[in-house]
Amino acid sequence: MAEKKATAKATKSSKPKKSNAKPNVFKRIWNYLRECKGEIKKITWTHPKTATRNFFVVLVVILVAGLFIFALDRGLFALLGLVMDTSST
Repeated sequence: MAEKKATAKATKSSKPKKSNAKPNVFKRIWNYLRECKGEIKKITWTHPKTATRNFFVVLVVILVAGLFIFALDRGLFALLGLVMDTSST
C-alpha cells in the first residue's frame, strides 16, 4: 500500500509535457513549403504546344465575340438614329 502511494506521488510530481504547443514558426513555414512542393509535383502540366493552341483558340473566340458585339452596337445605334430622326420631323 505504501508503494502505491509512493508511485502515485511520483507521477503527480513529474511535470507533463505540453503536447498541444505549437512548433517553432520557422518549422511551420518549412513544413508549409515542403507540402507546397509535394502538391506542385502532383500537378499534370500541359505541353507547350497544347497551351499555345488553346491560347490562340481563346484569342479567336474573344475577337469573334468582340466583332459581334461591335456590329450589334453599331446596328442598334443606327436603328436608334433612324427612330430619333423620324420623330423629329
